[in-house]
Amino acid sequence: MAMRDDERNISSSMGRGFSILSALAQLTSQEPFSASVQEVAHALGRERSQISRTLSALASKHLVVRGDDQRYRLAWSWYAAAQELTQRRLRTIGLSVLDELADTVGEACFIGTLQGDATLTIVESIPSTARMIGSWVGRAYPAFCSDAGQAVLWDASDDEVRSVFARTEFTSRGPNAPRSVEDFLERLHESRTRGFVIVDQEAEPGLYSISAPVRDFRSEVVAAIQIVGERDALLPRTQDFAAHCVTAANGLSRAIGAPARADTDVG
Repeated sequence: MAMRDDERNISSSMGRGFSILSALAQLTSQEPFSASVQEVAHALGRERSQISRTLSALASKHLVVRGDDQRYRLAWSWYAAAQELTQRRLRTIGLSVLDELADTVGEACFIGTLQGDATLTIVESIPSTARMIGSWVGRAYPAFCSDAGQAVLWDASDDEVRSVFARTEFTSRGPNAPRSVEDFLERLHESRTRGFVIVDQEAEPGLYSISAPVRDFRSEVVAAIQIVGERDALLPRTQDFAAHCVTAANGLSRAIGAPARADTDVG
């Protein structure tokens, strides 16, 4: 069915509004935590007058705030709405992404988030070919040895990681689990250099996983995609599976509003 002119105009206006909000989120992520009309226009490659009109309209809807210096920042209501939308999309769009990934690699695939010093599985796709029983959705696991732990802390500073694990006891059934926060940090640094995470028998013997971070509209890591299975089956295909995992994570990131990045390819 063809889209009517009024529907097309609404869709176009919404698209402009979301792109401006996304750009504003990026521009205001650091001091002075505000942006001028000209800065937003330059970031999007658009005319200043068009950006000014749209920002004024967004301010009237209380989605952005204009200061006395005529610079803009996002309203707190936008952050709350965006975060809620991000969580919904992680579950809905995330399931489609996982189903496609699981179908491609033939192994169990998950999306995990960080909760305190643990990771929580929020979405899973387990093909019939995977030797995995039961569901992990809603279950938490210590982040220092979990499949998603390094990926969800991908951008955290060393001090932030130390804070997360300040009260963590580094005990695990996995023979290769980190024994301290400094051990975890060393592995995290290696993973960043590699471009993806390998967790080799850290949670339990014989378990192997590959994971990559998922980013939101602020380009902040909000989740991780994992491929999990038996070590003997996954280890020989590490590079192949890593490429699929990183592609899936990047695709989900874009679907929930993350801007394009130049450093997300597998090396």
